[in-house]
Amino acid sequence: MSRFRVLALALVTTATALVTASPPAAAAGATLTVNVAQPFRPVTHVASGGLYGLAENSRPADSTLLPIKVNSLTQPAPSVGQRPNGQPPGGDSLLVSPQATRAGAGEFIRMPDIYPDFPYRWVSWDDWLAKVNTMVNARLSATTVTNVIGWELWNEPDYTWNTAAAGNFNDAWVRTYRAVRALDTLTPIVGPSTATYNRSWMQSFLTNAKNTGTLPDIICWHELQNPTRIASDIADYRNLESSLGISPRRISINEYAATGEVDVPGRIASYVAKLERGGVESAHRAFWYEYGTMNGLVVNNSQPTGTWWLYKWYGDMAGNMVTTTTTTTTGLDGFASYDGTRKIVNVAFGNEAGTNTVNLTGLGALGSSVRVTLTSTPSSGRFTAVTAPTTISTTTRTVSGGQLSVSVPDMVATSAYQLVVEPVSGVPGYQQRYEAENASVFRAQRLSASSASGGGYVGRIDNSGTPRTDSYVDFVVNVPTARSYTMTIGYANGTGATATQGLAYNGGSWSTVSYPPTAAWGEFGATVGTTVTLRAGYNVIRLAKGSPFFSGGTGYAELDYIQLT
Repeated sequence: MSRFRVLALALVTTATALVTASPPAAAAGATLTVNVAQPFRPVTHVASGGLYGLAENSRPADSTLLPIKVNSLTQPAPSVGQRPNGQPPGGDSLLVSPQATRAGAGEFIRMPDIYPDFPYRWVSWDDWLAKVNTMVNARLSATTVTNVIGWELWNEPDYTWNTAAAGNFNDAWVRTYRAVRALDTLTPIVGPSTATYNRSWMQSFLTNAKNTGTLPDIICWHELQNPTRIASDIADYRNLESSLGISPRRISINEYAATGEVDVPGRIASYVAKLERGGVESAHRAFWYEYGTMNGLVVNNSQPTGTWWLYKWYGDMAGNMVTTTTTTTTGLDGFASYDGTRKIVNVAFGNEAGTNTVNLTGLGALGSSVRVTLTSTPSSGRFTAVTAPTTISTTTRTVSGGQLSVSVPDMVATSAYQLVVEPVSGVPGYQQRYEAENASVFRAQRLSASSASGGGYVGRIDNSGTPRTDSYVDFVVNVPTARSYTMTIGYANGTGATATQGLAYNGGSWSTVSYPPTAAWGEFGATVGTTVTLRAGYNVIRLAKGSPFFSGGTGYAELDYIQLT
């Protein structure tokens, strides 16, 4: 978070027990049920993000970012003045953008972090508006930066806004919004970014914003008190939004987890489960300590901590998130995915002690015999490296009626656990098919169609010509050897004429992919092929309507998947 630890203890009063003791757990014997046959959204790793996660000079190393599929980040404003926890100013959003782009991550720019102090010390309106102009113009001049996905106008106004000196925050929001929009009409605006969700505060803010035409494009608040609040806060916001006649906004929880939770993988599993279930677009680990460490996931710039492995399991998820339910509201919880191409079920869970159970249903497609692998990762803190998770067991189990029950003995509440279920006959040695809807999508839309692989695709890849609206899709892929691969692209092109997109990988030179016309939009089955030369391990492949150093594609095409063989 953007506040000192002592401030956190004062602010998050209801979380004091979490800071001073182990996370609470319900009585042993809880059950997590995973319905593999009930997908509810594509895998997009929404909660794999961080506040001040990156620092200049590639900190932490790319090798720690690519496996966890970083969704997005909140980084300080250009010419950052903020000195978090007394550290030197760092993490300038424009300076770290090349590394974020290499990892496929978008960025919110936190504007008040141009100030050096927290809580922010207000100077004057002339000073603030001059700073706004400087920040926006710096971004407009950064013509190779395409990953900025929002301006965050202020941070925690329910705590940091100086009403006596600067006036009412609702009026200040309008004034700042209009100042940004006078220079930049294209980049989404994010707010109000309150320290907690408070209905009356939010109602006042939204009513004024609607009346003045200054509604944020992305609604944002922080969840720092307890993961059990998340579902009710989101539901209350949606009800409020509807009652005010406001069209549904995208939701970002760009700070989550208290000081005593953020490095506890069992507790974080509960946060991620509830954020996924709540349908948020993005969520970022809170900043409490050192910036440039992905919020404690990385030590010594390149070594994973125990909590990193939870996010690695998350990063390995592909296909669709599937429904999970739990018998306890305060203890055991988890999140799960199903990759129908490889027939792999991946479950991550924790926040419970003792012997507990994971029940899986809807396993019919995996056959009557499956391999079940159970691993764990400890709560090592932010300074202790964990070279690998611990494999607890690998067993062969019989599936009956599409169901399987797995007992997990001797769980530690602070640890996280992974359960991987796959056909006993085996799965491909590496992931070959990557669904477009699972990729990093910029200025386009994830859509669904019955004919699409996995049921989803990316369409409306329409924009090019400015770094603020360039449309592209970044696929983070992992291959076993360095060689040339045949890349097959599933697509649709309803224009009636051949369309083109740019293709580049790992920041290299551009080539062009041509898409002959197909029967209709949203009807898939057509493919085109090309060749890509990839390095062993992780690579980022971009298909673009527009992108820096690429003159722009012609016509339009929708993307279903890429496949590497």
